[in-house]
Amino acid sequence: MKIRIATRKSPLALWQANYVKQRLLANHEDLMVELIPMVTQGDVLLDSPLSKIGGKGLFVKKLEQALLNNVADIAVHSIKDVPAQLPPGLILATVCHRDDVRDAFVSNKYESLEHLPYGAIIGTSSLRRQCQLRAKYPNILIKDLRGNVGSRLNKLDNREYDAIILATAGLKRLGFDNRIKQYIDTDIILPAVGQGAIGIETRANDQVIMDLLAPLEDPNSRTCIKAERAMNEALQGGCQVPIACYAKLTNEVLTIHGLVGRIDGSKITQVKLQSSGIPAEELGKQLAKRLLEQGADEILQELQGE
Repeated sequence: MKIRIATRKSPLALWQANYVKQRLLANHEDLMVELIPMVTQGDVLLDSPLSKIGGKGLFVKKLEQALLNNVADIAVHSIKDVPAQLPPGLILATVCHRDDVRDAFVSNKYESLEHLPYGAIIGTSSLRRQCQLRAKYPNILIKDLRGNVGSRLNKLDNREYDAIILATAGLKRLGFDNRIKQYIDTDIILPAVGQGAIGIETRANDQVIMDLLAPLEDPNSRTCIKAERAMNEALQGGCQVPIACYAKLTNEVLTIHGLVGRIDGSKITQVKLQSSGIPAEELGKQLAKRLLEQGADEILQELQGE
């Protein structure tokens, strides 16, 4: 049997697709696996921040179309790029074991965020990161930064920025651990929904493919991702809104921490909940409700009105 994997062409996306390929081959000796690399709108439109051109869904739509057109059998994504609602007929069939959720501070000049001088230029296009950085480090300047991991590091090396913020998981997967100066604690910058996790999307009616994917599923990671995505869906969050969330499962107790803020960091609403008996999605919805009650509704209305 042959399975076709739709993937973006970026080095990180290809690493993730090859990771899934190797996991499939390790579990199914007779399987043939073909990668189908694609260029998405998100890879082409690099001149504007994602928040201005349609959000992270630009990275997945073309891959999803390949599934719906039966050009591919599965699509491999960074879950943080996958919108809260999937197209009819598709499901997030697999959540692989989640890697490090933290953001990373990368600089050729400074050892950490705390060492940044007044007016230092930090590269990131993420509104989530911008909001939290501006709230905690008001004296820094933030400049948009798009492109794949390698091109972002090149821009840093060309002295366009004093430091840049990237996801730790992506740097580690590509062997750039040595560039990380500081692993940023989640209390300083709360991660994106699904950060650090690889997800596999497929057709909802394709039981044969789902059976092949079953050994790649990580139940604990799935539980945390379910909670985070439920919060995001309830808030109708996208790239246009600074939203962050991190769920952690410890000894069957699920802790979830969510945040909604203004882009300039002048107002941030945060809530943390814990439960051992409530389904993950329900806890995520409760978190969204609490955030809205404590001021997130006002922030969201402001942003949607812009």
